[in-house]
Amino acid sequence: MTFSLIISMSLFALAASLSPGPVNLVSLSGSARYGVRTGLIFVTGATLGFIILFLLIGFGLHYLIEQLSWITQVLQWLGIAFLLYLSYQLFIDDGELSSDEHKSAPTFMTGAMMQWLNPKAWLASVSGISAYIPQANTEEVLVFASLYLPICWLSLGVWVWIGKLLGQYFQSPEKMRFMNKTLALLLAGCCFLILI
Repeated sequence: MTFSLIISMSLFALAASLSPGPVNLVSLSGSARYGVRTGLIFVTGATLGFIILFLLIGFGLHYLIEQLSWITQVLQWLGIAFLLYLSYQLFIDDGELSSDEHKSAPTFMTGAMMQWLNPKAWLASVSGISAYIPQANTEEVLVFASLYLPICWLSLGVWVWIGKLLGQYFQSPEKMRFMNKTLALLLAGCCFLILI
């Protein structure tokens, strides 16, 4: 494996992880509402969930997907349903900062599960492996995953810090409701983009 291939894989991982998507938006809203610690717990779950998905696809799941193309449609619709559910929960949130503060905070497991139902994560995994390591031997898959792990976590962490900065501005329930509704609509919009 050449150094230029490693750099190219890293840039792919950065672009895929840093670009806006459902997990990024939940990272932002979760940290704005519940703080950096909660945001980083969610991001850690999302990162590890993605890496496990990436490894499974790298170790052969992409061959199964090619043979059973309907699986991607099922996953896409499950992902859309889950994202719409999260969007709805965010939209109806009352914005009260003093209420049971962590009752609906995004968790480690929410992050991990969200990646498995996130069409962006599947697309990033399949396209990254197909483009950079089509033979997907064990060493190449492990190298790519070991590059992706810190890049994904740090990229999602950027969204957590943006959320923290926004959260300092949105300290009233009215402002928090406005931000939640805006992010909920953007999250629902991601579902529309998945379909086109």
